[in-house]
Amino acid sequence: MTQVISIQSHVAYGYVGNRAAVFPLQRLGLEVTAINTVQFSNHTGYGTFTGDVFTPDHLRNVLDGVESLVGLDGVDAVLSGYMGDEGIGRAVLDSVDRVKQANPDALYCCDPVMGDVGRGFFVREGIPEWMRDHAIARADIVTPNQFELAFLAGREIDTLEDALAAAAALRAKGPKVVLITSLEVAGDDEDHIGMLVDAPGGSWRIATPKVDFAIPPNGAGDFTAAMFLAHSLRAGLTDEGPARALEQTAAAVQMLFEHTRRAGTRELAMIAAQQDIVSPTVTLHAEKLR
Repeated sequence: MTQVISIQSHVAYGYVGNRAAVFPLQRLGLEVTAINTVQFSNHTGYGTFTGDVFTPDHLRNVLDGVESLVGLDGVDAVLSGYMGDEGIGRAVLDSVDRVKQANPDALYCCDPVMGDVGRGFFVREGIPEWMRDHAIARADIVTPNQFELAFLAGREIDTLEDALAAAAALRAKGPKVVLITSLEVAGDDEDHIGMLVDAPGGSWRIATPKVDFAIPPNGAGDFTAAMFLAHSLRAGLTDEGPARALEQTAAAVQMLFEHTRRAGTRELAMIAAQQDIVSPTVTLHAEKLR
């Protein structure tokens, strides 16, 4: 059975971080070991929350316990998301090193959570530069949004050609595969939003209808990264594997958004959508760009 270690935030209520990643990974049949970087009552977008931030040593100690119990040689991938500070980031990369020492074929999927178009950066000062200079080169898969990709690649992204050049520049830093989780460029249909994957075997994109939310739900990026990792583990990172992973991921995201819109909630409708996450009722086809 495929095994993943997911190192992310945890909330008691709602679906962000590990709460947006672990359940759908499990529904897809993966065995997940969740290591939480924080435990909050809810995500910080509500304005108020309670809970605690865990230390880097806490993360290392938890992994120590897992390793002593079952070892790390059976781990197929590590997934990471929001990193509160550089100490947590270093602990995450230490964990990746330990897993890859035990299983050199294990993948590291880094979701470089830093900011978004219209919001700018929402992480602590220094985190974007640390992510760019340290984490990206260690990853096999990175899943930035358009804003994050522009920063990491050091390029403005206004056109599709800009996006492809930025993804190629990011891959040149080390990752095998770059998934742009949200992309809107000149010439696109304003009623749709794109996703684009760039890999050694080519580049592909998919556009799906925008969903109108009163308050956009948090956690969609965490869910997307988890889905893409799961489907990449099945399809592989070479040839057209990334295209198939993109198709399955985009379909799952579309289904989750539709369930959330119908529910009228601020949180992702993860439970209602669970069967459609596993077996989407929409079939999407990725357009090959190169």
